[in-house]
Amino acid sequence: QLQLVESGGGLVQPGGSLRLSCAASKSTLDYYTIGWFRQAPGKEREGVACISSAGDFTNYLGSVKGRFTISRDKAKNTVYLQMNNLKPEDTAVYTCGARRNCLSPVNYWGQGTQVTVSS
Repeated sequence: QLQLVESGGGLVQPGGSLRLSCAASKSTLDYYTIGWFRQAPGKEREGVACISSAGDFTNYLGSVKGRFTISRDKAKNTVYLQMNNLKPEDTAVYTCGARRNCLSPVNYWGQGTQVTVSS
């Protein structure tokens, strides 16, 4: 059973930056594609970014391209989401999920971390 733990959320002003982390306890992330998802109040969950198990493929939601970067550090067994130039519309609960590939359903979910962008 893969257990994912997110961290790094918080309150930030528009234009600011945050780095989210998705770490695994008890198991390695090496064999999993990892996606970051977000859900704002009253809206459906949407995929934000995805990185392949080897780290050689990434994709992004159109509205975050050029602002967000997903990466992984195998030595730390962690996947990151660097978020720059944050906007109020980025406010949501961000959750990471482990899956077979970027098109497949998520097999394991983390608990989520709140990101609030507000002045």
